[in-house]
Order: sequence, then C-alpha cells, then structure tokens
Amino acid sequence: MYSHKLEPNVCSQLLAHDLTTCVTMNNKQLVSTLSKPPADSKDLYFQTRFPQNGWGQFKACLWKQHLSYWRSPSYNLMRSLHMLFASLIFGLLFWNQGSNIHNQQSLFNVLGSMFTAVIFCGINNSSSAIPYVSMERTVLYRERFSGMYESWAYALAQVVIEFPYLFAQSLAFVCITYPMIGYFWSAYKVFCYFYTFLCTLMYFTYLGMLLVAITPSFPVAAILQSAFYTIFNLFAGFLIPKPKIPNWWIWLYYLTPTSWSLNAMLTSQYGDVKTEILVFGETKSVESFLRDYFGYHHDLLPLTFVILAIYPILLASLFALCIAKLNFQRR
Repeated sequence: MYSHKLEPNVCSQLLAHDLTTCVTMNNKQLVSTLSKPPADSKDLYFQTRFPQNGWGQFKACLWKQHLSYWRSPSYNLMRSLHMLFASLIFGLLFWNQGSNIHNQQSLFNVLGSMFTAVIFCGINNSSSAIPYVSMERTVLYRERFSGMYESWAYALAQVVIEFPYLFAQSLAFVCITYPMIGYFWSAYKVFCYFYTFLCTLMYFTYLGMLLVAITPSFPVAAILQSAFYTIFNLFAGFLIPKPKIPNWWIWLYYLTPTSWSLNAMLTSQYGDVKTEILVFGETKSVESFLRDYFGYHHDLLPLTFVILAIYPILLASLFALCIAKLNFQRR
C-alpha cells in the first residue's frame, strides 16, 4: 500500500483557494444582509434635490451676490460716480429754480429738471445692469444645473442686493440736488422727493434685469432696451402733457412708469401751493395750473405713490419668473 504526499506548493495553493472561497461567501452573505433594511426602518426621503432649504439657499445666494457686488467696482463704483456727477450738474444747472416760481416757464424749468433726472439717471442704471446681470446669468445656469440652489433664490438675492446701492444713490442725489435747486423745506416734501426717485431707480434697474431674463444674449437686450427708453421718454408727460395726448394713446401714458414719477415729484412739491402766478397772460394758482395743464391732482398723490411701489415689485417678479422658466443656454 502506497501513501500519497502532496508537495508544499500544492498544499499552499489549495489552502489559498479555500480561503478565497470562504471570504467570497462571507462577502456575499454580508452584501445580502446589508442590502435588506431592518424591519422597523423607513425609506430615505429628501424634500428637494438641493442640499439646503429655501432660507438657506437665499442666504447663500445673498452672501454670494454681496461679495460679487463688492468686488465689482466697474459696475457699482462707476454708476455711483455717475450719480454724483449728474447730481452736481443738475444742481448747478437749475440753481435755485425750485423756489422762484413766477410764471408757467418757471414750472416748466422745474419739471425739466425732474424729467432729465428721471430719464438720464434711470437709463444709466438700467444700461449698467444689463451687462452685469447677463454675465451673472451664465453662472446661474451652471450652479442651478449642479443642484446648488433654485432659480427663485438667485432672483430674490439679485433683487435684494440692489436695494442698498439704489438707496445710497437716491440719498446722495436728494442731498445734493434738493438744496441746490431750492425746493420747499418740508419733511413731507423731502420724503416724497426721495421716495419717488428711489422707486424710479428701482424700476429702471429691474427693467434692465428683466430684459436680460427674456433675451438670449446681451446684444439683444441692449437693442430691446432702446424701445422701452423711447416710450418712457415720449409718454412721461413732459414733452406732451397728459391732456394733450390723443385718446387712443392715453393708455400708454398710464402704463409708462416715468409719467407717475413726474406726477409724484411735481405734485408733491407744488400741488398744494396756492400762490398766484402769471400763466399765458392770465393769473392762476400753481395748484390749478398743474391740474388744468398737466392733469396732476394733489388729492390723488397717495394713489400715485402706491402705483410707483407696484412697478418695482412687478418687474422684479417678472424677472424671477423669466429667469426660472426661460433657458437660453446652448450646449
């Protein structure tokens, strides 16, 4: 009878094979065990695909926009310097015209100062916002696709971050032009002047943001803005007073925000003035002249202020809606 002895290397191979088989079986058993949830467990559930809730997304976007604005002197510094320069020009050009009201030409001069301030300062803000927001939109596309935040959080942060800068611009404009032009020193009249100009800068800036949201590129938005500026100019109530506008165009006068800005500015300053002035060869009070020639009523001033507040809210809401629904990104 012969005994069979295995070589050492063969024994090692068999031992390694048995060990590998054992480990594989243990791994399969472990995977099978871990792939089945415990009896008392619940399925994972995430309310959104974003890492933070709505408030967290908004705070993150607001902080990002704050840093972006602070590090963009070409945008914020230049429009702030433009506002300071324009304020000084308006103040020097219409020096002490606000308190020297003797005839209809005096009121036309004052209204001209208000008209030029609303149009030129507003257009500068709107035109400055278009290229900046257009650049920010490309960042939005990338970060929204990555699931970092929703579109509404970005839009709300973009709208909110503009307010401190617009507030500072309006405050600087009022502090410079109000004493230089020589308007009435009343807390009510100063506040109305400031409030109207702030709303004006807001709806012009949000209009520029909206034009970016509804157009595929910056050149298209820049072309489209000229149509709005033309309407804001023609139907503001300065070149053609409200009673002189044809009836089939009067709806556009009511739809144009600059008409409400001029209405609020001029009416808040002179709508309650009973002083008699010489108007086209006859004597009239300032209040009656504004009512008859321009169609401005002092008792409707609260309604004017409400409508002025609606325009920025409406344009900002349309911007948020369009930036979320319209996607012009091409791959």
